[in-house]
Amino acid sequence: MSLSHQALASSSQTLSSQVLASPAFGNEGVTFLAKGQMDWDRLGPTFTKALTSTLYMVSVTLLISALLGLVLGMLLYTTREGGVLANKPVYWTLNVLVNFVRPIPFIILLTAIGPLTEVIAGSRIGTEAAIVGMVLAATFGAARIVEQNLVSIDPGVVEAAKAMGASPMRIIFSVIIPEALGPLILGFTFMFIAIVDMSAMAGYIGAGGLGDFAIVYGYRAFNDQVTWITVAVIIVIVQIAQLGGNWLAKKIMRR
Repeated sequence: MSLSHQALASSSQTLSSQVLASPAFGNEGVTFLAKGQMDWDRLGPTFTKALTSTLYMVSVTLLISALLGLVLGMLLYTTREGGVLANKPVYWTLNVLVNFVRPIPFIILLTAIGPLTEVIAGSRIGTEAAIVGMVLAATFGAARIVEQNLVSIDPGVVEAAKAMGASPMRIIFSVIIPEALGPLILGFTFMFIAIVDMSAMAGYIGAGGLGDFAIVYGYRAFNDQVTWITVAVIIVIVQIAQLGGNWLAKKIMRR
């Protein structure tokens, strides 16, 4: 073995020893690292808690951001030129706001809104703190998804409703939303998957969940088995959501 390889091996052993000795891992980390595999007896409850935390963050974020995003997206669609609530100043204000927030990388957004998060959640770290950032990011993403799906509606359908004397609110609830419901469900399914990704990244600010579990017990502990088990679980969650969304959208569009 060359001197460089010996030095690399020595530094890796030293780093592993430091990780093992780190109080952040406690006895759980020492046990499964020493065995070189995931100890389900000790890490099972921690993994279950992480999974529950992820599902909680994703569910709350999806519910709130879907509602807020639907409202914003509907306003973007209806206030544009030719819309049933055409209002140029409102449209451009909302359009600029959405374009301002959406390009910000999520992990940077979490830190940038720290003061706001502290006011709303009482802390900058933890599950509730992460939900604040996730809702903000997902809402503006959902708004654009909703707008894009509504734009695809046949203008003739809306014009026919106008010709019959329907009010703007009646057109929105009896024509626009029903016409776009199938595509909207697919859009919200895509948003669910994006929120799962956000929840994993939120692990870096101590939000808990599967992202935090993979970072602490997988990446930092040099345990690939833990990392890949976490990846597999996330893939299963995403697949179930995608299949459910596809089935529901297909069922609605066949009506």
